[in-house]
Amino acid sequence: MAGRRVGVAIDASRKGRLVRRYKRFLADVEWPGGRVATVHCPNPGSMLGLQTPGSAVRCTTHDDPRRKLRHTLEMIRVGRIWVGLHTLRANQLAARALEQGAIPGLDGYATVAREVPAGARSRLDFRLSGRPGDPRPAWVEVKSVTLRGEGSARQHGLFPDAVTERGRRHMQTLARLRRGGARAAVLFVVQRADCDEVRPADEIDPAYGVALREAVASGVEVFAVRARVTARRIGLEGLLPVVL
Repeated sequence: MAGRRVGVAIDASRKGRLVRRYKRFLADVEWPGGRVATVHCPNPGSMLGLQTPGSAVRCTTHDDPRRKLRHTLEMIRVGRIWVGLHTLRANQLAARALEQGAIPGLDGYATVAREVPAGARSRLDFRLSGRPGDPRPAWVEVKSVTLRGEGSARQHGLFPDAVTERGRRHMQTLARLRRGGARAAVLFVVQRADCDEVRPADEIDPAYGVALREAVASGVEVFAVRARVTARRIGLEGLLPVVL
């Protein structure tokens, strides 16, 4: 990824302070001046470690009259960095990187299809095809990482931050596709710049860790990239190791 500037532009210009996050997809934010507004929280996880009242946050603004909530919570300040909370931003970054061939090992594909059915009850984020010399499709599922672990010399991102049955099913689907002859991979996008590696969060969801390791044992590949989050842009910085 050296020399490449892969990122997604955003306009998170609305500043505020977090009051609370609740009902999974709602958050109350206090704007400068003291007014409190309810905003959309686009993160279905627990947001463990990212809900401290009074933390600086930034939101995007949307004027679509069909929206119930005008603002969307995009990021929260933790120490000296912004942590991206919008899970779909991870998919947008992944799409841009895959289309530009910016991830070694997942480069060289002519076609990047999004949200592709992978069975009767399954859909995966990407299906890559058209790689010279390799007729196999490559299926890729993206996971947004926002949780950072403690107690280690190397700062590590952890996934998931809550029990995820859906995540386990994705690993099983990838393993099935790999056994059928396709390439299959999970791509962790770390939406914070203070992590050096990625690990499964076994203490939070041990079953996911088992499913991930079983998938890898069957030939599923694992990749991880780190993103730097700012109010104007979320950009990929480089590859990270995945420690299983």
